[in-house]
Amino acid sequence: MPKVAIVVGSKSDLPVVERCTKILEEFEISYDVKVLSAHRTPFETQEFAVNADKYYDIIIAAAGKAAHLPGVIASYTLLPVIGLPIKSSTLDGLDSLLSIVQMPKGVPVATVAIDGAENAALLACHILSLKYTYLKEALADYREKMAEEVLNN
Repeated sequence: MPKVAIVVGSKSDLPVVERCTKILEEFEISYDVKVLSAHRTPFETQEFAVNADKYYDIIIAAAGKAAHLPGVIASYTLLPVIGLPIKSSTLDGLDSLLSIVQMPKGVPVATVAIDGAENAALLACHILSLKYTYLKEALADYREKMAEEVLNN
């Protein structure tokens, strides 16, 4: 069974991440949510990332402001990391987006839109479908349902 780690830089990020967990639940994907900070808990973040592949298939890392969490995690693991920029009060999340998307060569972080929690979960499902093929049918059904909703409105 696939398992996703969702890491947030602060408890204040949890309301956005709830939209992510709803999608994972819809696809019956197990997940854990952890609060870790690249700046305030650097050693715990490192320990999590170094050992993540023992427990998880993929990591979604959400962070706002100086959003280094996804990149720091990616630097310690070979698991796919999806960065979820969180809208901040200062620059409306542009600072978060740029901190995540501008990774140096060799340490990629897939990045979704600011507060794009649903797409972070869906991207995780797409990546996981390479190993857990039953997810391909579930994703096709999800898209068909989306199309029906658009056409019926």
